[in-house]
Amino acid sequence: MTAPMSAPTAAPAIALEGLTLKLGRRTLLQDVDLTVEAGEFIGVFGPNGAGKTTLMRAVLGLIRPVAGSLRVLGRPAGGANADIGYMPQRHSLTAGPMLTGWDFVACTSGGRRWGLPLSSAAARRDVEWALETVGVAALARRPLGQLSGGERQLLLLAQALIGRPRLLLLDEPLLNLDPPHQHAVVHLVHRLKCEFGLTVLLSAHELNPLLGVLDRVLYLGHGQAALGTVDEVITGPVLSTLYGAPIEVLHVNGHIFVMSGGHDVEREVHRHDSHHHST
Repeated sequence: MTAPMSAPTAAPAIALEGLTLKLGRRTLLQDVDLTVEAGEFIGVFGPNGAGKTTLMRAVLGLIRPVAGSLRVLGRPAGGANADIGYMPQRHSLTAGPMLTGWDFVACTSGGRRWGLPLSSAAARRDVEWALETVGVAALARRPLGQLSGGERQLLLLAQALIGRPRLLLLDEPLLNLDPPHQHAVVHLVHRLKCEFGLTVLLSAHELNPLLGVLDRVLYLGHGQAALGTVDEVITGPVLSTLYGAPIEVLHVNGHIFVMSGGHDVEREVHRHDSHHHST
């Protein structure tokens, strides 16, 4: 009697083998091996210049590895991949003061350019679905100039859902948001991850707003990467290696503080980030 076949194992969402990434002459990741499983919510952390944005751009196929391999959703990274939704760290809004929330979200549907109407009813339905899924349908007809930073971030998230991707790459979605808006964005992303079975990579400078929703954390620094649970990665020895300096990790009233020389490293980086471009 033939034994029943076991269910096929889903391919990892992201798999790095011996991956080396450079930006100009700088080596950001050196010979890194790691695997992100399908359906995981991964927080990506590290000092400025550690390679958080560069790694996401490599997953998108916009930056080619110097060495090693990078597979995304079962195939080599590169080319247009409708299964990936991307929310960039910064977005330039130069299309005029009367651009509405609906226009802004719709601009990514099917490679659409500013000012061109959507070509099909299906594309329009996809935009409406994204707005409703994120809970911002009420913002659709309002001009972007009348929206707060938090409202614009939610529109960016809706934009990333166009095409109903399987993998979401969110680059600093909490930047410059106050704690209530950070909380709203984090828990919305977590709900979407659970509801649609998404894999999420979300980069941030501060760990605390994400505690309780992350499956694992990916910490980058000094060309290296550490992937594991919060308790496995957010430790003095691991972070000292990644920062190249003595790091102390303090646990206080349910919060975690990454300290160097008496200063909160994450908070200092977050405070000054608006003056720097991340890599």
